[in-house]
This record gives sequence, C-alpha cells and structure tokens, in this order.
Amino acid sequence: MAAIRAYMNTQIKICGLSTEASIDAAAKAGASHIGLVHFEKSPRHVELEHAAALRVGAPSSLKVVLLLVNAEPGLATKAIEVVKPDIVQFHGSETAAWLRAIKSTLDIEIWKAFGVRDAASVKNADEYVDVADLILFDAPAQALPGGTGTRFDWSLLAAHKHKLPWGLAGGLTPDNVKDALDQTRAQLVDTSSGVESAPGIKDVDKIAAFCQAVRDHDNR
Repeated sequence: MAAIRAYMNTQIKICGLSTEASIDAAAKAGASHIGLVHFEKSPRHVELEHAAALRVGAPSSLKVVLLLVNAEPGLATKAIEVVKPDIVQFHGSETAAWLRAIKSTLDIEIWKAFGVRDAASVKNADEYVDVADLILFDAPAQALPGGTGTRFDWSLLAAHKHKLPWGLAGGLTPDNVKDALDQTRAQLVDTSSGVESAPGIKDVDKIAAFCQAVRDHDNR
C-alpha cells in the first residue's frame, strides 16, 4: 500500500505521545499521524496495553504508528497484534530480511527509520525498496535511536533520487520546520522532542504551533 499519496498538504506526525490529551491536541492541530513508542529506554515508552488503549481512543482522523526498536520478530508480532496500529515504524538496525519476515506474516504498513550521517547512509535506504512503505530520514542514533532533538545536514537529501515515499525527522521544531521543508520538500515531517516541555512531556501549544508552521508553509 502507498504510505503517502500526492497530497498538496505535508503530512505531519507527532511522535512519542502517551496521553489522551496530547493525542487530542495533535488531532485538533491537524496532524495526520501520531506515534506510540514501545521501547523501554525511551522517556516516551508506553506499555503495550496502554498503547492499545490510546490507539482505541484516538480520533479517526489520525493514523496510529507503533514505533519499535530492534524488537525480535516474535515480540514485534505480539506488539502489533495487541496494539493494532495502522503502521509499524522500525527505528533500530533492522535488516531488510528482518522486515520482510514481519511483512510475510502480517498485512501492515511498514516504515523504516534511517540515521543520516553522510550521503552513503541516505543511499542505504534503497535496500528496503521492496519491504518498506516509507523511509524516515532521521539524525544518527545517540544514547537513544531517536527523539534526541538533534538534526542532520538536510542538504544530504538534495541529490538523492528517492525510490520510496519518505519523511523527515530529527530536531524539527515549530521554529525550523518551514526551513526544513523549503530545503528538502519532504512529504512528511515527524517531531517528538521539538514539541515537548520536558523529555516525554508534550506541550499542546507547541504541537499547535508546529502544525500551524507546516500549514503556513503549504499555503505559501
């Protein structure tokens, strides 16, 4: 299935949500996707049962993305079955073969995140052309694989011929997302720490400001 169609409007994912209030804020602000993180080392981690409850209560306007990091196929299958997300995002060092095994047993949209260090790392995304529905280019992993508030050199995407729908993550905030879109023409933008008041604590005003900045860019 096509992850991103040719919308005039940029798709917006607010990741790392853990409360009904933050999910409602994302929907009200006009986000298209929300992310639920199931990764114990993250300050945004949600247990599977809690993620499932949040997923059930999410407004129908939102696509729900379950984020996993290097989850063994058995755990990934269980997590997907419990939460029943619209999309599963793999944000670790998962190989194409690993994801192909997941996709062979579950009919679900798959996103694969990549930490961008140089032009070669951008090119590596092509290995997933037959298994991923969308590639998410992010800053390189640090202590955590994502949500660190760090951006990468967006110019590295300029010469790349994308073979898949793709999105941009890594240090995006209400203040810089318009510049990011001007430079990259990303189809989707993904933010987490950029709309927080503290690690794992979403700020509803920042969520609104981020979504408004994207819409201002689109309208311009």
